[in-house]
Amino acid sequence: MSGPPLSPTSGPPLLRPGDRVAVVSPAGPVDPGLLDAGLALLRTWDLDAEPAPHARDTHPELPYLAGTDADRAHDLTRAWLDPDVAGVLCARGGYGSLRAVDLVDWAAVGAHRKVFAGSSDITALHTRFHAAGHATWFGPMIGTRAFVEDTAAREHLRRALFTGVTGWRGTGRTPGTARGAAFGGNLSLLFDTPPPAGAVVLLEDVDEEPYRLDRMLTGMRRTGWFDDVAALVLGSWTGCGNAAPVLADRFGDLGVPVVADVPFGHCAGQLTLPLGVSVEVDGHTGVVTVVP
Repeated sequence: MSGPPLSPTSGPPLLRPGDRVAVVSPAGPVDPGLLDAGLALLRTWDLDAEPAPHARDTHPELPYLAGTDADRAHDLTRAWLDPDVAGVLCARGGYGSLRAVDLVDWAAVGAHRKVFAGSSDITALHTRFHAAGHATWFGPMIGTRAFVEDTAAREHLRRALFTGVTGWRGTGRTPGTARGAAFGGNLSLLFDTPPPAGAVVLLEDVDEEPYRLDRMLTGMRRTGWFDDVAALVLGSWTGCGNAAPVLADRFGDLGVPVVADVPFGHCAGQLTLPLGVSVEVDGHTGVVTVVP
């Protein structure tokens, strides 16, 4: 049985009232009205929320991108290195993070610890933050309906950013317990980025037919992607048809604890979960606990 996060405290860096946050668009272009509404809601949390210089851009020739790759990467780097900015929140997913990720100055970014939140296509950035030793938040994005119109999802994000999360519940699918660093996000962004050895992998996706999930997971299995995984935590599979049989087939013989039906990803009332922190998975009870 899925449910809300367990009582808060541990995880990535936290925000405080009065903090300044930058909203960036590392992937697809954002709806200006939704971005304005999202910024206004952040300000009701007593945050000094401002869009990055190119947050409202659209690429002149590739309209599925929020401006040029260099500008998107520069906005993220600039915000991260600004000593007055306590957190960097993503406006939207879509597509584009993979094009910008290698243009971010990760050597400079790695030296500063801040709040970072986003999901979906932003998975490509989460994996790089993880490699740089940063814990991050996987949750709804500021210029989307998942934040502006979904009160429950927005409240989960607010509580996570200000007070943390110590755990969450799903449905135990494969028994056993394991502990490791939480890693993952959107399945389609992870196929060529293997997890660290002993990781607890969080996976979700949207609008992928079961055969496409099968193709991605089979390809990952063939490359040994899951060989050193400690446990799996599965989120929402909205628009993926009946995904349960293919997930059971592709994960059932891995010999690791599996927890499913955790409401994170592309779903109503989505949770905000920490990545890059140590967690313990109980595949019998379906409880995942952040380990201090």
